[in-house]
Parts: sequence; C-alpha cells; structure tokens
Amino acid sequence: MQAASLTRQVNPDEIKSAISSRMDAACFSAWIAPLSFNLFDNVLELCAPNQFTADFVSMTHMGVLNAVAAEYGLDVRISVAQPKTIVCKNANDNNAQTYSAPAEKNNAGDFDSFITYEENAFVLSACKKMAAGAATFSPLFIYGPAGCGKTVLAAAINGASNGRVVMMSGAMFVAEFARALHDRTIFAFKDYCRNCDTFILDDVQVLSGKRATCEEFLQLIIDLRAAGKNIVLTSNAAPGNLTGFDHRVQSLFASGLVVDVVAPTRAVRREMFVRAGVNSKLADTIAGRVPADGHVTSGVVNKIRAYTEIMGAGIDETIVEKLLADTLKKSKSPIVMVKSMCEKLGVSYDAVCSSGRARALVLARQMMMVVLKNVTGLSLAEIGEYVGGRDHATVMYGIDRIEKLLTTDLVMSATIAEMIEEYK
Repeated sequence: MQAASLTRQVNPDEIKSAISSRMDAACFSAWIAPLSFNLFDNVLELCAPNQFTADFVSMTHMGVLNAVAAEYGLDVRISVAQPKTIVCKNANDNNAQTYSAPAEKNNAGDFDSFITYEENAFVLSACKKMAAGAATFSPLFIYGPAGCGKTVLAAAINGASNGRVVMMSGAMFVAEFARALHDRTIFAFKDYCRNCDTFILDDVQVLSGKRATCEEFLQLIIDLRAAGKNIVLTSNAAPGNLTGFDHRVQSLFASGLVVDVVAPTRAVRREMFVRAGVNSKLADTIAGRVPADGHVTSGVVNKIRAYTEIMGAGIDETIVEKLLADTLKKSKSPIVMVKSMCEKLGVSYDAVCSSGRARALVLARQMMMVVLKNVTGLSLAEIGEYVGGRDHATVMYGIDRIEKLLTTDLVMSATIAEMIEEYK
C-alpha cells in the first residue's frame, strides 16, 4: 500500500532528474532523455522508439535505472513503441521520429577520375573490391596527405557500390549528430546511419576531441561491422597517429584494412594536364613546377580549362608563365643554380670551372655536384659539364666523398640541405 501511494506522488520528471544526476550528460541526452516515461502499478515503463534502442539501454544503462527506480519503490520495464503511435512531423514527441539528411550535391564519382599509378595500385584495388561487395575486410581505412585523392576514391566507391550508400564528411556527421540531439531525433539519426549497405565517412579526423560524437561513432562502427556492412573511412593520418581519439577508437579503425595514398607524382600531374588539353611537352614542364598536391594541381587544371574556354585559344609556354605566375615554382637552369651556389659558398664561377685544386675550391665544387644530383634529373656526366667539364668518374668520386662527410659535418649538412630546398 505504501509503495502504491508513493507511486502516485512521484513525478516522472523527478525520476528523470535523478537518473540524469548519476549519468554522463552526453549519454543521458543521447539515450535516456528521448525515452517516454510512464508510471503505473509500481512499474516505471520506459518506451523506446525501436528495438535497437531498447536493447542498448537494457544492456548498458539498466544498472543505473534499477538503482534509481528502487529508491521510489518501482520496478523498471523497457518497451518498444508500437508503430500505430501518433507521428509528429517535427519528430520531437519521443514516441516516433523521422530524420531527413540535409540536401547535398551529388558526391558519387567513378574510378576513371582517379589516375592509376604504381604507388597507388594497391589502394585502388582495395577500393574496387569494396565497391564490388567482395571485400572480406571492414573498415577500409584510407589515409594520406591533403590533395592525394582520398575524397576522389571515397566518391568512386559511392558511385560504384550496389545497395544503399550513406556518405558523409566528418564535419557533416558532427553537425547532424548535434542537430539530432537538439531536435530530439537522435534515434532516427542512428537508424538512418545504420540502415545502409555501405557507410562512408570522409575526413574522420574532424571528430577528434569531440567525446560524445566519438562515442556515438564508435558504437555506429561496431553495429555496422556486426551487421556485416561495408565501412570506408578516410583520414589525413594513420589510425595510430590520430590525435584526440582514445585507444579503443584507434584500434577499431585499424582492425580492417589500412592503406595509404601517396601524393600525386610528376607523371600523374603531367597526365592531369594532358587531359586538360595541354600538349605533352608543355604538360611535362608544368608538372615539374607544380607542388605534389592534388588540390593545387586541380586548381591549375581548372584555370587552364577556364582560359581556353573563355579566350577560345590554346595554351603555350608564354601564356602559362603569365597565367600561372602565382602557382608555378620559379624555374632555374643548372647554370643559374651553379652561379647562385658560387655566391653562397664564396667562390667564383670561373674558379669552379677552372682546373684549380685548392682544397676549399674542390670542396665547394663537390658540394655543388651533390645539390645538382638531388634537384635535377641530370646524369653524372651532365653534372660534370656544369662544374668545369669534369668526367663521370670525377663527379661520382666527389659526390661519394661529400655524402660521407655529411654524417660528421653538421654545418656542411645544413648548408647543402638549405640549397637543395631552395633549388627544388
């Protein structure tokens, strides 16, 4: 009789407040707050919108729920909302929820847009296998520096996969998770992410340091893997090098197949310019003067295409120098490099090209050989021509001598490294 009397006096909001005080705020907001609280016959009934939510709350938070309910003389029962309950279009009545992803531009691509080259053959094959649904690994974790083509590969998987694909950027996942919490449509958002055959998240590093979002994403990956779904993640660093994630998340990211994408090589950049309509010889020249960054290269390609479309004229070397002056690295011929190094090392160009054998002069000449070897594609014989007509054997000996000295002479090592970086 006392328990029944107590039940009539208890307000469900009071019980909810007591539960909140014993739980992490993010967990309470995500899992408990949206539940419907009902009291009858000494029972606290919590109504969940779907079976997944009911099972998760029962498995994870039942200890806290039972402890609080016992203080009020109540038992706890978790049920699932019946499909005939009233549906609110704004999805904020906690009984039935709907979620609509924000409108996004089409992010489906194709593998032909990714230029194949030896260094990235493995990652490309793994992506195609994942898209075909034949992969035995999940998640597929793709990492690499900015501009290497991670997003292109993710979009290609999206375009080539059968079944329903959910593709989000890391920033979008964070924003939509926060919106779902605010609108009290978190369970509908969970269902939206899980109701797919392939889930793709681009730039997972954006989740770094966001505790509640990381917890939700961790559970999402666990659920998708348990259901045998395909998971694709991209990042700017390998799982073990990500910051702001705990070990559980890092180990889960690394539990499938981890593959890296290298920055586009000169041959790849050249092919991109050829596809933009630049002749082969000029494309090779531009490729050598553009950074190994896919974003920068794409910007150059777009500028070239825009010029030809607007001006109705082709591209030649003169136009390239003017059009891309803000992007291209200044080109320096070997002879210009040698004369510049003479000034830095305090020797005259005439002395370098002479037959002089003074120790300081020979050392400077050999240092120039090392720099030319590292920043040009010249053969040893060609390098010899630019430092006074030395033969192949002399250049080889000089380079070998300097490379041995670099291990002990820190000043020389720093000087050569500085010149190499300047003339690259």
